[in-house]
Amino acid sequence: MISRRIFLPAFLLTLLIGEPAAAHFLFIRIMPPAEGGRAAEVYFSELAEAGDSRFIAKIAHTQLWLLSVEGKFEPLKTHAASDRLRALLPYTGNVVVVGKCQYGVLARPKQTPFLLRHFPKAIAGNAQELSKAPAFGKLPLEIVATMDPEHIRFVVLRDGKPVPGAEFVTVDTELHNVKLTADTEGQATWKPPAPGNYAVYTNSQSRQSGAVGGKKYEEIRDFATLAFTWPLERKDADEAAVTLFEEALAARASWKDFPGFRASITGNLDGRPFDGTITIDAKGTVEVSDTDASQEESVVPWVQAQLESIVLHRLARPTATAERRRPVLRFGESKDVHPLGRLLVFDGGKFASSYRVKDLQILVVNRHIGDENMTITVLDNDRNSEGLFLPRSYMVQYWDATTGALTRTETVQQRWQRVGSWDLPARQTVTTATAAGVSARSFTLSKHALLKSK
Repeated sequence: MISRRIFLPAFLLTLLIGEPAAAHFLFIRIMPPAEGGRAAEVYFSELAEAGDSRFIAKIAHTQLWLLSVEGKFEPLKTHAASDRLRALLPYTGNVVVVGKCQYGVLARPKQTPFLLRHFPKAIAGNAQELSKAPAFGKLPLEIVATMDPEHIRFVVLRDGKPVPGAEFVTVDTELHNVKLTADTEGQATWKPPAPGNYAVYTNSQSRQSGAVGGKKYEEIRDFATLAFTWPLERKDADEAAVTLFEEALAARASWKDFPGFRASITGNLDGRPFDGTITIDAKGTVEVSDTDASQEESVVPWVQAQLESIVLHRLARPTATAERRRPVLRFGESKDVHPLGRLLVFDGGKFASSYRVKDLQILVVNRHIGDENMTITVLDNDRNSEGLFLPRSYMVQYWDATTGALTRTETVQQRWQRVGSWDLPARQTVTTATAAGVSARSFTLSKHALLKSK
């Protein structure tokens, strides 16, 4: 006869994997759009924010499924990083991800050998829509949640059926816990005390013998987790995030009262030398002329695209007014520990951007453009005579938005020349690496002459 019970005594956590990892569980976290796109990350850790590299090999075989827009769970492909697993997700929309990991048989002297299994889950998006999401229904233990604006309700399903009196433990980013007990219908209701990242876990034990990998066990111990960000969906801004972004914008060198300029250009496009002239007017319109008319189609489009990008980033932007609202940004991470700055998620805009800002510099820009995810990472900045920042070198990475495959990497080096009150482009080199090899393209501007104001 097989007996089962839901249990949560603290001493059993220590027995699971030993003293160094006494409170480790398997968590999935739905990340905001960031480097490489939007991803689900799987951690074996104390909380759903960081992994433990000691155990990555033990969880590398974890299976994940994503609830599709058609209401079916489809397999997700995972990739192992140094301390976590990652799986690419759609850039926007509601997300439900469930997982399954058979950790293995743990047998210690004078202790009952048992099979340890983990069933993590995570949700993100609109609370009303997520409350309608079906259970995966193919796991021995699964936590299902429904939400209203202030509360979240948990039900643990054991073999597809609710468990009356089941116990849950919540975990916040400071590892504070709240214990919840389900009612006679198997439901426990909780009001998160503040915005932030949370997880909840429960577990079950059954007397059942068997063998895995040549190791015998006498019990099965199952753990289920559910991770989420509260509130599930926000439209408001974090004032500190907006201020951080605006201060970084103000610290960038820009072309105020720009008159436009004309310059000579020489360069090399994958071994093809060229020369000519360029003109950028006060509105930022770029005109490129090659002295060799036969190269107009091969050289001009690339040079013009490079100069138009420079113009886009240097022309002064209007400040926020009653007519022009301030940007809406929120912190995408609970802690400011990333070496390139805390993630800022931009609400709105056609590129669905996110940023990292540190020391008054925008060091990372993430964008989703069509079928690509793009990340710009600043490697080095210069300061002009006013102490404002000018880009010196940066890297641009492109990923296929469907497969997550890295398709190309560009490294850009820029140099500037002061003319009057403006820092004008003097040299640019772009090195592009793809599966086809490495491409190097560059141009140099000289004889800069400011245009006369009309």
